[in-house]
Amino acid sequence: MTPIPRPPRRLLRKVWKGAAVLIVPALIAGFVAWPRSPLDLGEAGNMANARVRQHWAAGDVIVLIRHAERCDRSDDQCLDVTDGITHDGSQAADRIGDGFRALGMANTDVISSPTTRTAQTGHYMFGEANQAQEWLRACSKTHLLQDALAHKQAHRNLILITHSDCISKLQAQLGYEHADASDYGTAFFVRVNHHDKARALGVLAVGGWDTALKNEAR
Repeated sequence: MTPIPRPPRRLLRKVWKGAAVLIVPALIAGFVAWPRSPLDLGEAGNMANARVRQHWAAGDVIVLIRHAERCDRSDDQCLDVTDGITHDGSQAADRIGDGFRALGMANTDVISSPTTRTAQTGHYMFGEANQAQEWLRACSKTHLLQDALAHKQAHRNLILITHSDCISKLQAQLGYEHADASDYGTAFFVRVNHHDKARALGVLAVGGWDTALKNEAR
């Protein structure tokens, strides 16, 4: 059998270069089109562009908030018990609560995970007892969104004080499988329409509240 001649190396190099010219821009375009993490609502204009206040006023928002700084993983002063939050964490929680009060809490329900750190976070955010439910600690990887929707009332916002792993799971369900883990106090805003279809609005870190609300008011 006559062997099939190999193409010259020069031709192969041209083929590979041509393929790279097509593939690399496609990969870059795909990366831009599919962001790694949800929109940063703390950046100028993003809160207004995402229409967070309008959706909030309509009662169409679910927010997952990571608890404040853990005492057992910090060298900072504990608030009291070691399985709770730090003194600095309680102050951060209070600032987050101010941000939500600026949005308005009249049509909002609050549920927390049944841990000391989430209960304390909720107390310093809103100054009142909130419901504690086990599903916000376990957080099903595939049913977290459905669990959240089951606890949301029509035309009422729902705040869920939970854990970074739970926020990551919901972000994955909404198409952000590779989003960075949430820092202490980070809030993940999700808009739910009247057909129970959810869409990520963005994330807001503790230090982003002032900037977000000031830019929105302009």
